[in-house]
Amino acid sequence: MAGSWTRSEEQLKPDPRYGSKVLARFINCVMQHGKKAVAERIVYEAFDMIEQRTKGSPTALEIFEKALERVRPEVEVRSRRVGGANYQVPMNVNRKRQQSLAFRWILEAARSEKGKRMCERLGKELMDASNGEGKAIQTREQVHRMAEANRAFAHFAW
Repeated sequence: MAGSWTRSEEQLKPDPRYGSKVLARFINCVMQHGKKAVAERIVYEAFDMIEQRTKGSPTALEIFEKALERVRPEVEVRSRRVGGANYQVPMNVNRKRQQSLAFRWILEAARSEKGKRMCERLGKELMDASNGEGKAIQTREQVHRMAEANRAFAHFAW
């Protein structure tokens, strides 16, 4: 299973505008029903709006990376069955899962807000996340609070 991940890692081409593999993976997560061109347009329009708001300093890619860094969870709770009882056990999260959870939370936050175009919602959520606010950051804080509350069961993590 680990070998298949590296294989897909090799096949992933960097995105055409910024040359970033992380952004290419994010575009793939935005994509629905195989419509990659639509996903690219949404992400790039969101980046253009970020560039307009910040007037180029910092760049949209830097804001995207900062947002990801702020949303990435360090720990999460996992359900573990021990002696007939289920415990929520806090566990460290590896880098790949941190990234995929950050992508998922940012996109869920952007999709949950209705009334505007997706590119506007995504741009706003990325700006908020890079500033340490927004729904994706709240989700991360909630996960960290759960892990902290269940720290007593950490010895079940094996």
